[in-house]
Amino acid sequence: MTLKPLACALLSATLITQLSACGTIFYPERRGQLSGEIDAGVAILNGIGLLFYIVPGLIAFGVDFATGAIYLPDRRYSVAPERLDQAVDEHGNVDPLKLKAIIREELQLDLPLEHARQIDRPAAEQLAALGLAARA
Repeated sequence: MTLKPLACALLSATLITQLSACGTIFYPERRGQLSGEIDAGVAILNGIGLLFYIVPGLIAFGVDFATGAIYLPDRRYSVAPERLDQAVDEHGNVDPLKLKAIIREELQLDLPLEHARQIDRPAAEQLAALGLAARA
């Protein structure tokens, strides 16, 4: 009779360790990337999941590819979201001049943002061009 609780505890520990061994857990800041170079460390961890437990390993790979967390960040064009928040006021409007200064400082790029305008709701065509689906 003591075998059932032990089996449940072992199964739970196994699933927790395998489902947590993915890039989405280790690198949540990478979510949302569409492509890039695959992080070997994350791929190896997911591969270990495939070797021992097929279903959790496949789930880990699927989650990482779906969220984009398996890809290494492109350091040339990456700015921390906390840094970008400095260009947004309390009403959610972006100050183009502050944004330009942040981009110039962080990425050494001089973008013409003086006459940029903020789009409140992106058009379905713009989202489709990026390969994204509109959400309500």
